[in-house]
Amino acid sequence: MSVLPRTISGFHPDPDGTPGPAPCGGGAPHGLTTRSRTAGTVASELPRVVGAGLVVPTLSGPTPYANLDHAASTPALVAVKEAVDRALETYASVHRGAGYASRLTSAWYEQARAEVAAFVGARSDDAVIFTRTTTDSWAVLSAALPADTTVFIFASEHHSTLLPWGDLRTVRLPVPHSVAEARALLADELAARSGGQHAAHRLVVITGASNVTGEIWPVEDFARLAHEHGARIAVDAAQLSAHRRIDVAAWDVDYLAFSGHKTYAPFGTGVLAGRSDWLDGGDPYLRGGGATRVVAAGDTTWATGAARHEGGSPNVIGAIALAAACATIAAHRVAIEEHESRLLSRLRDGLSTIDGVDELSIFDERHDRVGVVAFTVRGFEASLVSQVLSVEHGVGVRDGRFCAHLLVDDLLSGTGEHETAVRASIGLGSTKEGVDRLIGGLRELVEAGPAAAWTRADSGWVVDGDDPRDREVVRPW
Repeated sequence: MSVLPRTISGFHPDPDGTPGPAPCGGGAPHGLTTRSRTAGTVASELPRVVGAGLVVPTLSGPTPYANLDHAASTPALVAVKEAVDRALETYASVHRGAGYASRLTSAWYEQARAEVAAFVGARSDDAVIFTRTTTDSWAVLSAALPADTTVFIFASEHHSTLLPWGDLRTVRLPVPHSVAEARALLADELAARSGGQHAAHRLVVITGASNVTGEIWPVEDFARLAHEHGARIAVDAAQLSAHRRIDVAAWDVDYLAFSGHKTYAPFGTGVLAGRSDWLDGGDPYLRGGGATRVVAAGDTTWATGAARHEGGSPNVIGAIALAAACATIAAHRVAIEEHESRLLSRLRDGLSTIDGVDELSIFDERHDRVGVVAFTVRGFEASLVSQVLSVEHGVGVRDGRFCAHLLVDDLLSGTGEHETAVRASIGLGSTKEGVDRLIGGLRELVEAGPAAAWTRADSGWVVDGDDPRDREVVRPW
């Protein structure tokens, strides 16, 4: 069944609900209504993903792919592909054309915005801006911050959240090792920087769930703490959006960002949702068509609302894809969480039975987490472990420091052996058989070593002889 965005009539680009003038000419699609195919539905079965039957080459022959790399990127939902295929049939310019295809495409684009707003629990006056990625979302917010803003952030953050604010206005807190320690560190810094140059505007930035360990931060508690000290809070929901409910209004957070490519909609779309005053007051992120109200000989009047930061022709297909993913996840949420909880327990229980495998945690091993597990294997480099799992067992994981170097360095500082780790991450493309194959492959590696001979080259570990993955594949175009 195709999944389309919920019904909305008209086009309202501004937060106050008043339709703005058409960017670069052309009329906005007032009055056009399309119906939702999923509104009000709740499903108990798991939604399907594209590529679930993928077979990959290994040393022992073609093998079903065990996808345990969802924290990096998720596959597309079948419902997303169907929505994209349908939208492409009438794809046209957005907010610029009077023709029917343009009116329909424009209506779907704004309905996609409303679908995403509902998915994140945005307040009625929040801006919901389509970007390219979570990284891009934080770049938009960073550029819009008042000039005197001080940003407070933990060293445990992903680089996309850690780096965009600028060194001069960023207060970087150390990696905490308990929630209580994190609260105390933040409270002390907020109290210490409550006057003078720090009094006007302050922003706390935290993750919703670690992309390294999967551990979930108590967002509501930190939002309350930030507000008690007169600060705003921004939440990185990149590792939450596909796995747990997110709710801007209920959590009382000021800004939230996430990516389509981690939410089963890998079509180059991100989202920044939150309070509109700083965003309307900041310089437009992309200066050009669509971001303006009036361009005169000596002056330019910029748009407010999402349009201010969405200059140029928008990624309407990506927006529709993300809306379809959000609608599908919302309809299947219970089944998704149960599926991931079962697989995560199976994965962690299995890892705990293998001598020499050590799981990493920021807080403690019992802390609530999404389906992300980072670990090391004594006696084996993480890069070799991931290559062995791929070429010998058809299992996809990731190794490295996961764009969170400061956190991984801290977690590995006491090992004396490892500089990087292996990360296995669960989602709708993961299966019980795939988890068991990962566990079995690790046990074989620990007990008997690799099945093949491997050499450490400048580019990393390479299998001696022919790598079965190095085969000629017909391009998709």
